[in-house]
Amino acid sequence: MAVVIATWNVQWQFNEWEERQPAIAAVLGDLDADVIMLQESWRGQVDRLADELGFHHIWAGHDPRGDYERSMGNAILSRWPIQTNAHRFLADAKGREYRTIVFARIKTPFGTLPAFTTHLDHHFGQSATRSSQLAAASEFIEIHASGDLPPILTGDLNAVPESDEIRKLTGRSTPYVDGRIWTDAWEQVGDGPGITWSNTNPYINNSAWPNRRLDYALIGWPRENRPVGNPTRAWMFGIEPIDGIVASDHYGLAVEIHT
Repeated sequence: MAVVIATWNVQWQFNEWEERQPAIAAVLGDLDADVIMLQESWRGQVDRLADELGFHHIWAGHDPRGDYERSMGNAILSRWPIQTNAHRFLADAKGREYRTIVFARIKTPFGTLPAFTTHLDHHFGQSATRSSQLAAASEFIEIHASGDLPPILTGDLNAVPESDEIRKLTGRSTPYVDGRIWTDAWEQVGDGPGITWSNTNPYINNSAWPNRRLDYALIGWPRENRPVGNPTRAWMFGIEPIDGIVASDHYGLAVEIHT
């Protein structure tokens, strides 16, 4: 028995965004994941995707004008009912709060799953900001982390595995919350470098961030009932064009988790 969880930055309304929407929907339909976590999404897009998939969903993000079609944030879509949800804004280096961490408690056939997704500061030199955002996100996670299955944290963290901010998550440095470490699913069961931000992608031109693993699926530790929660498989998706259109500037990441 397993749950498939996917995370994907879908590139908001940049670069042929209208043409990319059918490709995004087609990729997610073919993927057939149980839980989908999106970054750089907007309310209208998420509502339509959830309707096409027949999924439950929540969204939270930057929406100062209440514009259904121009907001930007993070979403969780689930094959199964969402029992409760919450979100928290994460400040950048200037104190602006427009990025979020989003939470959904999902009622799976295998028990409740605490699912979280986020999208951190993208600036090349802002490791300290990302660390601060993850510290705040970690406090939020601990409020909502209880469940039958271990908590899952996904997202575009805009940081490589060896960075200070990621090392604190994965047990290579002092954790953000004492006793809470996260298993990097790709590191455990992925095949190859797992590059989700790649100069093979047609939307990445003269980027300061070529060929980096920026997108993660992380599983909370400690886990009392192993192998429940252990990742069994990880793969990337959204790489091949759909009718000549690559769906996003990020490649997606999917993980199968033992239940």
